[in-house]
Amino acid sequence: MSKASTSAAIESVLDEAKLSEESGDIFLFQWLANNERALQQASADEIKAEQEALEAILLKIIAGSSPYPPPGRPIRNLVAQCFLPLYIRGNTKTLFDTIQTLLKIPAEPKQVVPDVTRIAAVYCIGELMDVLGSQVMSQVANTAALCLKLNKSSNSIPLRYHALVTLEKTVKSARRALADNVVRDITKVARSGLSDKALPVVRASAQLLITLYPANDGTRSPSEVESLVTLSVKALDAADHPTRLALSKLAAHLLSSTQVERVVPAVEPKKGKKNADGNEEDEDPAPAAHGFNTAAKLVMSPEEMFSQLSTHFNKPQTSHKTRVGIFSFYAALLSSLGPSFIERNYALIVSHLMTEIVSHSSNTGTRHNVLLVRQLVALVLRDVVGVRMLSEQGQILAIQELSTSYLKRWPAMMPGQNAPTPLVLTVALREVAGLVQQLGNTPSPVQSALLEPLLTLLTHPNHTVRVHASSALQHFCYSTPLQLPKTLLSLVEALQHDINQLGNPAAPSDIHRRTLGHAYGLSALLALIPHRPLYVSYDINTNVFYLAVQLLKGAGDHDVSIAKVEVEVAWTLIASLMCLGPHFVRAHLPQLLVLWRNALPKPTTKENSTKRSPAEWTFMLQVRENALRAIHHFLQHNVSTLVTADIARRLLSLLSNALQFTNIFSNQRVEEITDAPPGVEEKGFTLRDVEALLRSRIYQCCSLLEPTTFTEPSQTSFLQSAITLFAGADGYVGSSVQAAIASSSGSFTSIWQTFDGYAYGVCDLMADGIDANADSSMDWLNRDSTDASLDELTRKPILRSLEHDPLSLCQFQPSSDSVLVDNPPATTAAVDSAIRLFAHMFPAQDPASTANTVTKLMDAIATCKPDRNPGRRSAVVFNAAIALLHSFDPQSSSSRRMADALHNAQMSQSLSSFLKDSLVDNDAFLRRVSSEAIGRLANLAGTSFLTSQVKNLVNEVVANRDPHGRAGCALAFGAIHGHVGGLAAGPLLKTTVHVLMSLINDPHPVVHFWSLKALARVIDAASLTYASFVPSTLGLLFKTYMSESHEPEGGPLHYANLRGDLPAYQVVCQNIDAIITIVGPDLQESARTRTMILDLVELFLREESEGTCVEALRCMQHVLMFAPDFVNIPKLVAQFRGYLSSSRRLLKLASINALYQILQKDAVLMSRLGGDRFVEELFAMLDDDWSVSGVRDVIMVWLQQTAIYNPSAWIDICQRIMSHTTASQQLSDTSKTTDLDDEGQSLSVSAGGDARPTARWRTQLFALQCLHTICETVINSGIREQLDLSYAEAHGHARSKLLVSRIADLIKMAFTASATHVTEIRVAGLRVLQDVIEAFASVPDPDYPEASILEQYQAPITAALMPAFSSDSTAELLASAIKICAIFVSSGIVKEVGRMGRIMKVLTSGLEQCKDSAVLRIGDAADIGPNASVMLRIAVLTAWAELKIASNSHQYLSRLLEPYKQDLAGLWIASLRDYASIKVGIEGLDDISAGGLDSSHASLGREVLLPYYTASWTVILHAVVMSMGEREPHVQAAIRGVTADKSTPQTDEQTSPFFFVIFGLAFELLTDTAISENSAQQPPILALEAFRNLLDKKYCGDALNDPVLADELINLFYRLAITAPLLYLPHVTKSLVQLAVILHSSSSGSGKTDHCLKMAFLIFKRCTTSKTQVSVVSSVMESILQILQIQEAEQKGELGIIMLAIYQGLLENEALALDIAPTLQSLGQLLTFVQKHTRAEETESLLHAFLSGCLNNIDATRDRKGLECSCKVKNNMLALVLALTASATHISIGQSVIEHACFLISQKLLELEDYSMCAAQCARTLTVASLSGNARLSSCATLLLSAMIECTFKIAGKLANDSYALLLAEIWKTFAAVVNTTPEQQKSRILGLVLPPMIPLLQVDAHQKQVLTQILSFASASPVAFKEATAKLPSNLRETLEVSVKQALGGETQSKAEKAKPQISLKAF
Repeated sequence: MSKASTSAAIESVLDEAKLSEESGDIFLFQWLANNERALQQASADEIKAEQEALEAILLKIIAGSSPYPPPGRPIRNLVAQCFLPLYIRGNTKTLFDTIQTLLKIPAEPKQVVPDVTRIAAVYCIGELMDVLGSQVMSQVANTAALCLKLNKSSNSIPLRYHALVTLEKTVKSARRALADNVVRDITKVARSGLSDKALPVVRASAQLLITLYPANDGTRSPSEVESLVTLSVKALDAADHPTRLALSKLAAHLLSSTQVERVVPAVEPKKGKKNADGNEEDEDPAPAAHGFNTAAKLVMSPEEMFSQLSTHFNKPQTSHKTRVGIFSFYAALLSSLGPSFIERNYALIVSHLMTEIVSHSSNTGTRHNVLLVRQLVALVLRDVVGVRMLSEQGQILAIQELSTSYLKRWPAMMPGQNAPTPLVLTVALREVAGLVQQLGNTPSPVQSALLEPLLTLLTHPNHTVRVHASSALQHFCYSTPLQLPKTLLSLVEALQHDINQLGNPAAPSDIHRRTLGHAYGLSALLALIPHRPLYVSYDINTNVFYLAVQLLKGAGDHDVSIAKVEVEVAWTLIASLMCLGPHFVRAHLPQLLVLWRNALPKPTTKENSTKRSPAEWTFMLQVRENALRAIHHFLQHNVSTLVTADIARRLLSLLSNALQFTNIFSNQRVEEITDAPPGVEEKGFTLRDVEALLRSRIYQCCSLLEPTTFTEPSQTSFLQSAITLFAGADGYVGSSVQAAIASSSGSFTSIWQTFDGYAYGVCDLMADGIDANADSSMDWLNRDSTDASLDELTRKPILRSLEHDPLSLCQFQPSSDSVLVDNPPATTAAVDSAIRLFAHMFPAQDPASTANTVTKLMDAIATCKPDRNPGRRSAVVFNAAIALLHSFDPQSSSSRRMADALHNAQMSQSLSSFLKDSLVDNDAFLRRVSSEAIGRLANLAGTSFLTSQVKNLVNEVVANRDPHGRAGCALAFGAIHGHVGGLAAGPLLKTTVHVLMSLINDPHPVVHFWSLKALARVIDAASLTYASFVPSTLGLLFKTYMSESHEPEGGPLHYANLRGDLPAYQVVCQNIDAIITIVGPDLQESARTRTMILDLVELFLREESEGTCVEALRCMQHVLMFAPDFVNIPKLVAQFRGYLSSSRRLLKLASINALYQILQKDAVLMSRLGGDRFVEELFAMLDDDWSVSGVRDVIMVWLQQTAIYNPSAWIDICQRIMSHTTASQQLSDTSKTTDLDDEGQSLSVSAGGDARPTARWRTQLFALQCLHTICETVINSGIREQLDLSYAEAHGHARSKLLVSRIADLIKMAFTASATHVTEIRVAGLRVLQDVIEAFASVPDPDYPEASILEQYQAPITAALMPAFSSDSTAELLASAIKICAIFVSSGIVKEVGRMGRIMKVLTSGLEQCKDSAVLRIGDAADIGPNASVMLRIAVLTAWAELKIASNSHQYLSRLLEPYKQDLAGLWIASLRDYASIKVGIEGLDDISAGGLDSSHASLGREVLLPYYTASWTVILHAVVMSMGEREPHVQAAIRGVTADKSTPQTDEQTSPFFFVIFGLAFELLTDTAISENSAQQPPILALEAFRNLLDKKYCGDALNDPVLADELINLFYRLAITAPLLYLPHVTKSLVQLAVILHSSSSGSGKTDHCLKMAFLIFKRCTTSKTQVSVVSSVMESILQILQIQEAEQKGELGIIMLAIYQGLLENEALALDIAPTLQSLGQLLTFVQKHTRAEETESLLHAFLSGCLNNIDATRDRKGLECSCKVKNNMLALVLALTASATHISIGQSVIEHACFLISQKLLELEDYSMCAAQCARTLTVASLSGNARLSSCATLLLSAMIECTFKIAGKLANDSYALLLAEIWKTFAAVVNTTPEQQKSRILGLVLPPMIPLLQVDAHQKQVLTQILSFASASPVAFKEATAKLPSNLRETLEVSVKQALGGETQSKAEKAKPQISLKAF
């Protein structure tokens, strides 16, 4: 039971003496927290008993009089939470008095009662009114009056805020108690509050207005809504992020409520009318006022509603910040309207945005405005609508709407028809690309709606539209790969046609643009080939490259306007081909180097003086930039494989040429183009833009080269150029006049508020690591992603877009969340690239060069004077800080060299001085970048710099009172500790902590926020060394929470308005979280720390701020990890479920992570708390919003832990998901009806047209993955009853909960999946079908045990498989289906080939096609590419190989395979050859019977196919090895390169053509596979079996005559002999036997056979000294004996003796506890071998030594017991007896040895232990041997017989039981042998010896039958002797014998008579 769930007692007494102590506030806090928990768990009677005393104490706490501390935020929160249960479950009669008392406190003047006390009282009143307001109606008016008074008269912002919040709660719970005039006053106050200077008041007023205007109450006029929206918009300009959210919520609430039909006032009163008293009436009547009613209708139409926002957005005077805020209104409004409204009115919403926003004239004036509007609209359409609100069906309809209304309307075909503007088309194309990526799989109606319009838009005259159309086409073809080859071919044809028309005067006027558009589209699709390689023939790559080369060669013969287009097309295509990687590029690299050299010549001295026109400069710059595109992509994709030192040097020379040319152009001061030629205007690139793009490309290429490539002069020139650009005054390309005006007028504020798209040349790079404590998947302030993006736009001067760099079309990333790869403008991109180049090259310089570079950088910064151009100065400082930050990257390969250079004190001091100045700047982002740079610098510069830096920071904090400077210093402390680490910074930890703690107490929000942030980082870095500071830190965090100055609404006006964007409570939680991770498991022991943490986290979870709640949830997640027993998990789970069902997205994500933590610990508990309903809620949440990450992990971990207990329940949940239809399926079903065959009808699946609910296809895919996991989990669990119905019923298990009972449902769901139009679902459905077949194929049918339970499901299984072979199937789907066909055939479900139906037909037809080189056509599948065809060939051959492997256990498969053996043998061997050729990189294999690789670029095709070969070749090799082992003639012939039906021309001296293929693969398998001890893995064993079969003269021939090959093989076996697990050793030794035989007969085998013998003995030694299975020892011994046979005759005896000695060690090793019985045969062979190859005296000595060793081993176990001793005794007795009986009779053995052996055996027999049975067997063996004439053992019978007689008497004296039955049976066998071998005249004497011990056992029921049977056999065999013997028996024994015999015979006679009565007896003839 959880310790958190134990009930606590209510404490109604408070020790006030403790309140006066230093920690009195903490004591009070914990006392309240305990009481709050106790009240939640207490009964009503317990509460009533303590209520009066508790009320009094709580009121005293709120009053705050001495000794009570001021009631800060946590105190008042807890007091309010204690009041509520008192009046909810206790007595309510004192509620009125309590409220009355609380009302008096804030009514007192400020001089009497401090604000903190008044706030506490108001807060408590609000909490009571919120819950219990309806019970104290009489106090409502007083409360409202007090709140209005406080809001009007108080100067305290927190008090005004809480007054308005309390007023809102009062109105919400008890509005009907307020008079109309009071409501009007409240409304007026709330409206005026929207214009208040204090942002907390604005937020409270907005919430109050939402309550005053409920969505479902009263009526309102459009003018009311309009006026309130206008007020909200006006408030946006000064709003921070939380205020903007509050205003958005208000506007969304007001506007969305206009879409509900209601009665609208017919006549509205005039505004501003004077009343009789001359006072102006309220402009807005109370919301409850009514006029004359008309018919119900919408207050506003949707168009009017949206126009309320667009009107304000389009006003010229609307500020940038307000515009962004209005789109937060849009986002909130659309979220409020809900998904159903969005899908119903999607066309209207898009039309409004396109018409009123995108196309409005006020939004198209500047480039920045255009990009801003595009990004804002994209945020709403993509992030809000597309991702979160549109269902899958809605997404499809949205694509169709965008295509029909916008994409298809260009060009305008009819007179009077207006085509969409380029701005509108761009937005539509971006959204289409996003929707296509989101869908993931486009149904056929979408394909028909998109393909033609996208191809048409490639020819649009606008550059932006063409680029976005290319991107949309790229995403479309990626999601619909079957369309990719057709589209590629059509674009190639269109491009070739356009190129041919370029010089034609009759060509269209826009032919240049058409050509570029088709080139962009083609390059975008070429970039897809690495991601969709199976669908494209590589012929097209060659053709495109040839086309590009021809264009470059012919460009010089054409006019400049044509040549420019040709050059751009050519280089763009070549750049896209570089994505194909080294296998394609390698063959063309020489040609490319020549082309690059021609395009980038070295500038001559005449270039400086040559005067060119702007058009000529443009052409020359663009030619170079286009060539550099290809170089950039070449380096990006091939630098690690193709760029040698020589190529790098040549490329660097070209880049230097380009840089020199660019510098020449810059020095020329060329004027901009006034009359641009074609191809410039439509791109929007100025001449300066082209130059900047060229510089950017140069720097990008240099950044991809290794720094060591650069010579010192080139390094200096490139760095100088980069520094000048990003940090010099000369790098500024903006308007100098505007900069001067801004400087003189003082209008410049910040570069982040300069919205001109350039911002004085500031970079657009992200500063890596500045949010080190933030989760990378979430915003650093825990804001919603949409809100964070909008907030970022308010201070983002540089806006990116795709058209800024068309090369980004070649950078397609299918796994990226971002739809498009947007790029900064050219001028900014050049700055970014320069900074990257600086960060790349600067760390790699030598110390002298580094110092020189630093000097240049500092000098460049110094030239930018703040008084002349403050904007440029700010940009330069920021750029330099970013450059240094990236340069100091500790992950850089040059970081060590950088550290050596920075140890120079002068240089580090220079850098530190610059960064310190940046650290105290007012720019918050610059401070963060500089602090990170200082941290990284301290990490690199050494201990002395670290110490001095910390000292300087401390001095700066003391001396500098500027809050921004103090905040920067705090950040630097955190960064230093974060980068240096806890160990190096340990001596400075105390100083750092004390400084940060003092800064945290600073009331300025900027200071204490960043100080708290820094402290959290210090705690994380210090780790366990921070433990001593934990108590003081917790106390500080509590005081921070208690402090009024740190509250979100606290402090003066300036502070309060800053706090919204600097939430202190979030970082307080981050500090608590850091402390939790430091304390760790000790949290369970430290009660004080744990209680404090839990209480604080519990309170933070109740905060209204979502960000604070998210951080608190993270804290709770870690508490669950370290101290779960102290958390009330049921309560927490209920809280999480509440978050999951709410609209608070951030809390959803955090709750999911915390739930995952709980599930990992105890999923069963979660099942009890949530059950199936909770799982369904999670699935619904997943289906509603697939972007909510973590839900899938939660469901999967839950399933994995609980599926084994009740898989049927999980299947029910998945079945409900699969019963839905997907949107694409529904769309297709409406256009066609699926015809089901008989097998499909067997599943009872309807043919469409149903009205099933829809689900996202990804949800169904996940449900199928869950089904697979269920099957996998249950199968791996080994729970038999889940799979075997007969077993389950026999053991009483409920059938309904078993997996076996759901076979039909699983197959039906697999069929449902196979009938969809989503490839991923179909593949997953096949995986489930495979699971079913593999799990239940061997399970018998309970009604027909001889048949499989799946035999009755053959038709449904076939029906589920066949759709995979339809015309729309992809190659991956076909391969999966072929695999399952093989699994079904090999499973044994159906054994008759004729009954296998279409499944077998698929395999046979596939095999027939594999014999040809044509493209495969499996089923009805459409034509596929050559690579896909090879992949299917591999799948077919692998499927047949699986059948061959399974034929070992299913004989019917051998008959099935018989007709195809010859074809399969050749195809299998050829497939292995193909794989080997791919693996080693051999090209030009012309005859590829199994592959059919695309011959034009075989290397590239092979790279694509390698993964498929890799996954299959071991299966094929297994089948080949099996056939070799079976001596299959077709496989033998295939390996030898001949057919099986003709005589082989090959001799044994010739190596088979394919020997080395199989040999190499087996060798690789053994060397590359990690061999595990855990299980017998198949690959190594397979390789060893391959060696065993290959090492045969008919295969290897004279191959091993090569000493290198023989040595390599021997080395491999040495490694295996030493390191291989023991289970592999039998296979190793079997292969060693073959190797030894081959080496013995080869020319290189001289001496190498000895290596085989050494390895064999090494293996044998390992087996005899390590615990292993006895079968391993036996197998190894057999193999060694075979190797010994081929040794030299003179060595055989010695080797046999060595082997016997090793075996003797096995007998002596007691620790092994191994039963050696299986090795006795090999031991006998060994003894025989030794006797044969040694002299008699040697043999005699050896045998005596062996026997003595056995006897000594047995003697050594005397007086000891246990398993090890027992095994040792057994083993040595067996070896002893074998040696005595197997040795040649001529070898003499000492009589003493024999007698000692008999004595020991007799002794062990009489001990009646577990080894006595073995002793009895040994005694029988020796006795029989002695009786058979072995002279040496003649005395054994006498010695052992007496022991057996004694043993029999001893057993007779034991208690009656049958435990000795087997022992007695062995003794009886010995007695029988003795009696049978004794002469007839002496038998009576022998019987006289054996009968007396046997007769007493006749009186023991357990042995009577056994003994009597043996005695009667004696009597029947020798009746005379038996009669003589019995006559001499004592009378008592004879009488016992007679009675027993009579009883037995009498019973038998009677039994026979009874049985004979009903039978008819036949007379014998």
